[in-house]
Amino acid sequence: MKIALYGNGSSGNHGCEAIARGTISLLGADANTYRIQSENPAEDRKYGLEELAQISPAKSERKKDFRFAIAYAKLKLAKDYVDMDGLSYLHGSQESGSWADIALSVGGDNYCYGSTGIYAYLNRVYKKQGAKTVLWGCSIEPDVVSQKSVAEDLARYDLIVARESITYGAVKPVQKNSILVPDPAFFMEPKACSLDDRLCNGNVVGINISPMIISNEKASGMAYENYKQLIRYILSETNATIALVPHVVWSSNDDRTVLRQLYDDFDRDPRLVLVEDHTAPELKYIISQCSFFVGARTHATIAAYSSCVPTLVVGYSVKARGIARDLFGTEDGYVLPVQDMQQPQQLTEAFCTLFGKRQYIHACLTETLKAYCDPLPAIRAITELSK
Repeated sequence: MKIALYGNGSSGNHGCEAIARGTISLLGADANTYRIQSENPAEDRKYGLEELAQISPAKSERKKDFRFAIAYAKLKLAKDYVDMDGLSYLHGSQESGSWADIALSVGGDNYCYGSTGIYAYLNRVYKKQGAKTVLWGCSIEPDVVSQKSVAEDLARYDLIVARESITYGAVKPVQKNSILVPDPAFFMEPKACSLDDRLCNGNVVGINISPMIISNEKASGMAYENYKQLIRYILSETNATIALVPHVVWSSNDDRTVLRQLYDDFDRDPRLVLVEDHTAPELKYIISQCSFFVGARTHATIAAYSSCVPTLVVGYSVKARGIARDLFGTEDGYVLPVQDMQQPQQLTEAFCTLFGKRQYIHACLTETLKAYCDPLPAIRAITELSK
């Protein structure tokens, strides 16, 4: 069986890296089984994915043939840019589609961000080449599923694997061959790395903030101010060390930019540790050493959840709500939507509530994850699809 992974960003977003690694860990087999259609092959090699899979460029130069002319006409006459964008992916998708038995669209929340036309385009290209297509580890807002064009696209996949129950409930009526399996990153193993001595005392609060979460706030500056108040509270009211943990380091969307600002705002207090960039498994190991975690990036919080670390999520979409609901039975108290931040103390208040229950939450995760991280449904579905 040959499996292509496409539609994912490159590993400077360590969530993308975690999805790829977790997928390969979940499904098994050797590196010859997998091909990753990479947005940035050099970046994926930098973080070690070539040890697990073939790495091929997702994009190539657009040939100015009849397809270019048709795509250009659609762009100019109908303002439809999907085919023009798709031409960059056409050669790589055709090549991988003819190589693969199964093609996994592994972007996770690609259908959460407005335009979904390019993913419908890629779905059609892979199927035309003979590969069976799977929307893998996805989250989709239910109102997006209700759009006719999206519903038709989802129905064309041979299998949909939803990573939380809100999405599963939305896609099941559209594609009957849908299953519910945790995000692949739950199955990625941590890798030990050297730690700052201050992170080895068993009393560490991990904190992650991202430009993405700030861009989704309703009240300008409120997300950052909430994080500042939280750090101020932890420094004054507890004796915990604070680990500032980045999970995306793309130049256009770099967590370290905001984390460094927080670090400087507190005059580089010795109880603040600014964690440097690492691979996804190493970041998971660092997060696993925390006694509590506050995170904005989904896969930073998944690293915490899957390590049984009590976690408060600063969320903005269905994925945060759905994952928390599946783990705890409710998202209330476990997820603070950034859109709801109207007062600067809200994050601190939510933290205090959960921090007081951290032993209970740790025990809850320890028990829940035994059944939650069952790989068999995914393995069976992919095995059946390969027949």
